[in-house]
Amino acid sequence: MRSRSNSGVRLDGYARLVQRTILCHQNPVTGLLSAGTDHKDAWVRDNVYSILAVWGLGMAYRKNADRDEDKAKAYELEQNVVKLMRGLLQCMMRQVDKVEKFKCTQSTKDCLHAKYNSATCATVVGDDQWGHLQVDATSLYLLFLAQMTASGLRIIFTLDEVAFIQNLVFYIEAAYKVADYGIWERGDKTNQGIPELNASSVGMAKAALEAIDELDLFGAHGGHKSVIHVLPDEVEHCQSILYSMLPRASTSKEIDAGLLSIISYPAFAVEDVNLVNVTKSEIISKLQGRYGCCRFLRDGYKTPREDPSRLHYDPAELKLFENIECEWPVFWTYFLIDGVFNEDKIQVEEYREALEGILIREKNGIVLMPELYAVPPEKVDEEYENPHSVDRVPMGKLPHLWGQSMYVLSCLLAEGFLAAGEIDPLNRRFSTGFKPDVVVQVTILAESNQIKNLLQDHGIDVQSIADIHPLRVQPARILSNLYTKLGRNENMKLSGRPHRHIGVLGTSKLYVIRNQIFAFTPQFTDQHHFYLALDNQMIVEMLKTELAYLTSCWRMTGRPTLTFPITHTMLVDDGTDIHPAVLATIRKLEDGYFGGARVKIGKLSEFLTTSFHTHLSFLDPDCDVKLFDDPNEGCCSPDSEYGGYPADFCEKESQDELDQYINDILQSTALKSYLPPTSKTANQPPRFSANHSTQEILSIMAKAKGLEIPAVSMSLPTKVLNTHRKSLNLVDTPLSFDRKDSENVLNLPKDAHGDLDCRKLVEHLNECPTLHDQADILYILHIVKGPDWDTELNGQYGVTVHCLLNELYRKAGLNQEWGLIRYISGILKKRVEVLAEACTDLLSHHKQLTVGLPPEPREKIITTPLPPEELTDLIYEASGQDISIAVLTQEIIMYLAMYVRSQPSLFMEMLRLRIGLIIQVMATELARSLKCSGEEASESLMNLSPFDMKNLLHHILSGKEFGVERSLRPMDSSSSSPAISIHEMGHSGATKTGRSGITKLKSEMKQRGSTPPSPTSTSPTGSDRDISWGDRKGQWLRRRRLDGAINRVPVGFYEKVWKILQKCHGLSIDGYVLPSSTTREMTPCEIKFAVHVESVLNHVPQPEYRQLLVEAILVLTFLSDVEVNSIGGIIHVDQIVHMANDLFLQELKSFGATGGILEKDIATGICHFFYDSAPSGAYGTMTYLTKAIIIYLQDFLPSTGCVMQ
Repeated sequence: MRSRSNSGVRLDGYARLVQRTILCHQNPVTGLLSAGTDHKDAWVRDNVYSILAVWGLGMAYRKNADRDEDKAKAYELEQNVVKLMRGLLQCMMRQVDKVEKFKCTQSTKDCLHAKYNSATCATVVGDDQWGHLQVDATSLYLLFLAQMTASGLRIIFTLDEVAFIQNLVFYIEAAYKVADYGIWERGDKTNQGIPELNASSVGMAKAALEAIDELDLFGAHGGHKSVIHVLPDEVEHCQSILYSMLPRASTSKEIDAGLLSIISYPAFAVEDVNLVNVTKSEIISKLQGRYGCCRFLRDGYKTPREDPSRLHYDPAELKLFENIECEWPVFWTYFLIDGVFNEDKIQVEEYREALEGILIREKNGIVLMPELYAVPPEKVDEEYENPHSVDRVPMGKLPHLWGQSMYVLSCLLAEGFLAAGEIDPLNRRFSTGFKPDVVVQVTILAESNQIKNLLQDHGIDVQSIADIHPLRVQPARILSNLYTKLGRNENMKLSGRPHRHIGVLGTSKLYVIRNQIFAFTPQFTDQHHFYLALDNQMIVEMLKTELAYLTSCWRMTGRPTLTFPITHTMLVDDGTDIHPAVLATIRKLEDGYFGGARVKIGKLSEFLTTSFHTHLSFLDPDCDVKLFDDPNEGCCSPDSEYGGYPADFCEKESQDELDQYINDILQSTALKSYLPPTSKTANQPPRFSANHSTQEILSIMAKAKGLEIPAVSMSLPTKVLNTHRKSLNLVDTPLSFDRKDSENVLNLPKDAHGDLDCRKLVEHLNECPTLHDQADILYILHIVKGPDWDTELNGQYGVTVHCLLNELYRKAGLNQEWGLIRYISGILKKRVEVLAEACTDLLSHHKQLTVGLPPEPREKIITTPLPPEELTDLIYEASGQDISIAVLTQEIIMYLAMYVRSQPSLFMEMLRLRIGLIIQVMATELARSLKCSGEEASESLMNLSPFDMKNLLHHILSGKEFGVERSLRPMDSSSSSPAISIHEMGHSGATKTGRSGITKLKSEMKQRGSTPPSPTSTSPTGSDRDISWGDRKGQWLRRRRLDGAINRVPVGFYEKVWKILQKCHGLSIDGYVLPSSTTREMTPCEIKFAVHVESVLNHVPQPEYRQLLVEAILVLTFLSDVEVNSIGGIIHVDQIVHMANDLFLQELKSFGATGGILEKDIATGICHFFYDSAPSGAYGTMTYLTKAIIIYLQDFLPSTGCVMQ
C-alpha cells in the first residue's frame, strides 16, 4: 500500500470536517439536511448551498485519488449530493399543483414552499404563515441541477421528472415581474410580509435559465426527449430588469450583501464588468465590518435591540438598528471564491486571513463557521457612536451549514484541489467576456404576388411567401401556440407553457419542426393583438427598436434572422402603392445600417447556414404530444380573429397533423364578413345620434342586470359628454346639460314592455351610415346581451356580437380611424400583450405608476409587478366607465416603457408616473396648440395615430417644442374627427431656458382649419378676457404645469428633504404632514423615502401649485446646511408660499399694477402672474420665497449678519 501523499492527508482532513459538520445532519431517508440539531426544517436554499462542499470534495477525491479507497470515497460523496438533490425534488414534486397554478397567477399563495420537513419531505407551515415565495431558492436549485448534471452526476431519472423540471423553468421564467420575499425571506425590511421585486431573485433566475437551456437532464445517456428548452426573451427580460436595478437590491434595501451571489459565484448573472465592480464596492463600503458583512442597512435580526417576541418591526424602530447590524462571515467566503475566479491572489490571501481570525476552533481540531457576530448588549451605545470599534460575540447557529460549506469549498479552491472550471462546468464565469458585433439578417417577404410586383416597380426585388417553399413562414402567435405543448404531462396534470408573448429573440431563430424549417414573423407585425401594428409608421418605429435590441442582446451562435412581411395593410389607402414609410425603411435596410444596427438584407434560403436553428424535438411524432387536446377543439388562442399567410398552406391531402393544427389556428381566425358596407355619403341624416351619454348606457346596463335605477327616459339630450367616443373632456370644466337641443336625441327601439328591443337594434345595423353608429349599437348589445349573444344578422346563425365587433375593428383599422379603433379595443377588452413586462420595466427603473385620474381613491397606485389579468382589471377599474381611457392608458404605459429602455435620461428625477395626469396634460397641450375647446382636444387626442401619440408623449417628457398641424381629411372619409399630425419644431422660436432638464416648449401653429382661439387659462374667471403681457405669457405657468403633472423634482431633492426633516418636526403640505419620524425608518437614498415624500406632494391637485411648493421646500433645504440644530416644530409650506405671493402682490401694486394682472387663481388664491414668473432674477419666485422663509423662521435663524438681500 502506497503511503498517503501530503495532499491526500489534507483532503482527508477536509473529509473529516465535512462529515462532522455537514453530513452528520443529513437525513438517511430523504437525504435532506436539517438546519441544526434543534431545527428539523430543511430550507431549499440552505440545502443547496450546504451540499456544495460535499460535491466539491467528491470531485477533489476523484481528481487526486491516491488509492482505490479514494475513488470509493468520491463515489460515496457524489451519491450524498444526488440523494439531497433528489430529496428536494421529491418535496417540490409533491406540490406540483402549486407549480401549475403559479404559472398563471404568480400569487404568493400559489408558490412552492421555502422549507420542508427534513424527515418526511412534507410541508412544515401553512401557505400564508411564511414568506414562501422565494424565486431565488427555486432558481438556485435549477442552476446547480444543471451544473451538477454537466459535471457527470445523474440526478433526474424519469421523463415525468424531466417534465416537472421543464415546468419549474416556466415557474421562474417570469421572475422579472414577480415581487417575492427574497433571499432573507422577509420582503420589505420592516418585516411586515410585503413582497418586493428583488435583484437577487431576478439575477439567480436569469443564471438558472441560461444554465439549463438545451441541457440534456439524462446527461450522456439521454436523447431529445430529456432536453430542457428555455425561451431567450425571458432570459433577456431578467437581464434588463437586473441591470436597471443594480446596485440597488430592492425598493426598501439600497444595497444587500446577498447580491454577491449574483455578481460572482455561483450565478455570474451580470455581464457588465463595470456594474459588477460598482456593486462590489458598494457592498464593501456600506456593509463590510470586522467580522463579515451586514446583510443590509438597518437589519435588526438578532441585534440586542430586536424584540424577539414578534416577527415584524414598527417602521420607526429601524433607526435603532443603525450601526449595530449583525455581521455575517459567510459573505467573506463569496469574496474568497470571487478572488479565485478572478485570479486575484491578494484578495484570496486577505479574505483567508480574515476568515482564520473569526472561525471558532474546537478541541478536536474541527473549525466551525458561526452564523453571525452581534454587538454585546452592554456595548450597544458605544458601537452606535463609533462603528466597528467594539469586539463582537458569535451568535446564531454553530456551525451555520451554508457558511461552513462555502468555507470548505473556498479552501479547496484556494489550495488548488479544485480548478474554477470544475465547480462551474457550464462556464458561467466567462459571462463578462468579450462579445463580438452582431449583424442582423433581414428577409423581406411579400404577402402576395401583387405586393411583390408593386415592390419590383420600385426596383426592390423580394420573394413572396409562396416562392420560398419548402421553407415555411408563420406569424409569431403560431409559435406561442406550439410552445404551449412543451412540458405537458398528463400523469401530473401539468399543462405546459402558459400562452405567453414570444419576443423578437425567439422569432429571430429558425425552427426545425418535424423535419420542416419554419421562420416566424415578429409579434409586432401581428395585427391580432393590439392596434399598434395597424399604424405603418409605428411598425417602422418598432422595427427600429427591435433591431437595436437584437444587436445588443443576441447571445446565441450564428446570426439573428428577422423575417419582415409586407402585407396588404402596408399599402396606401387605395391599394395602388406601398406606404411611403415602409418603402423608405426598405431603402434604409438596403444601406446596411438602420437605427444604429448593422443589417444584411437577403433571401431566407441564403441565410440558412448562418442562422441559429432550434429543433423543437418535443413536437416530434414519437414524443406523444397531442396537438389537438380533443377532436372538437379547434383553437387554443383566445384572442384570435383572422388568419396568417394563406400562401403558406399545403394541399389538404398532403397535410399531416402539424399542418392541420396550424391551419386550424389560422382558420379559427379567418375572416367572415357579415356587416353591410356603410354608406359613404355623410349628408344622410343619422338613424340616431352617435353620442350616447354615460348615464344612459349605465341605466341600460343596470336594467340588464335587473337593478332598479330611476329610469332615464329613453330619449336623452346627447349634449352630455359621452364616455367612450368623445371621451372625457380632459381639459375644461364639464359642460352642463343643455335641454334646448332636443332634436338631437337617441331613440332606442322598445318592445311591448317598454324594454330595449335588441332584435330591432340588430336590424338598425343594416341602415347605419357610419362605422361609428354600428360600433355604438354593438356596444349597447355587448352590455345588454353579452359578447356571445347570437345576433342572427340577415338570418345567419352563429354571428355573435363578439364576431361583429372583430369585423368592425378590422374595418376601422383599414380606414385608420384611431378613435374608433381604441373604442372597439376597449369594448373587446383587448390588452397589450406585453403590458405586465412594460410595467415591470418602469418599476425596475425605480419608477412607480398610477392609473386613473387623480385624486387618490380613483387613482390607483402600482408599486410592485402584478399578474397581467390583475393589471388589466385595475386599469379598467381606475378608468371608471371610460373604456377609451383604459385602452389609452395601456398604450401610454407601453410607450413609457419603450422610452425608459432607450432614453432613461428623459425620466431623471421623476419617481411616480401618473398616467391619468399625463393624458390630461396631452389633451391640454393639444387644446393650447390647436386653440380649441377641451372637448375637441380630447377627441383629437383619441384620434391621434399611435405614432403621433408616442411623439406627443416624447415632446411632453423631453420638453421639446412641437408644432401641431391640422390636415383636412378627404371628403369621403367617414370619420368626423380632424386629422392632426405632430412634428418637431426647428430651433427657431425656441427660448432655451433649462431647468432640471426641461427646455421651454413654445408652440407655433400652422393652422389651415381656423378655429376660434380660446385662452389657455383653465380658471372660469380667466376665460372672459385675455390679459396680454408679451410673447412670453404663459411660458412659466405652462412649464410648472408640465413639471407638476409629470412629477419632476430638482436633482437630489429627496435627500435634501431627509436632511431638513432631521431639523424640524415635520413639513405640512396642503394639510398633510410629512413627519420627521420617517427618517427613523428610512435611509436618505431609499426609494421608499422618496415615494413617501412624493405621496404627500401628490395630495395637491393643481400641478402648478405643487411645483411652487416644491420650489419652497427646495429653498428651505438650503437651511439644512446652516449651523442650526432646529428650525422649529411643523413647518407649513403652504403658508410660506402664500406669504411669498402676498409679498409679490404688494410689490406689483407699488408699481401701480391693476386689474387683470393682479387676478388670483380661485382654487389656490395664488396670483396667475406669480405662477408665470421665472424662478430666478430680482422678481423671480425664489426671491419672494426666500424672503417669506426668513420672515417665517426668523426666531430660529442665527441673528449674526443675516441680511435679507
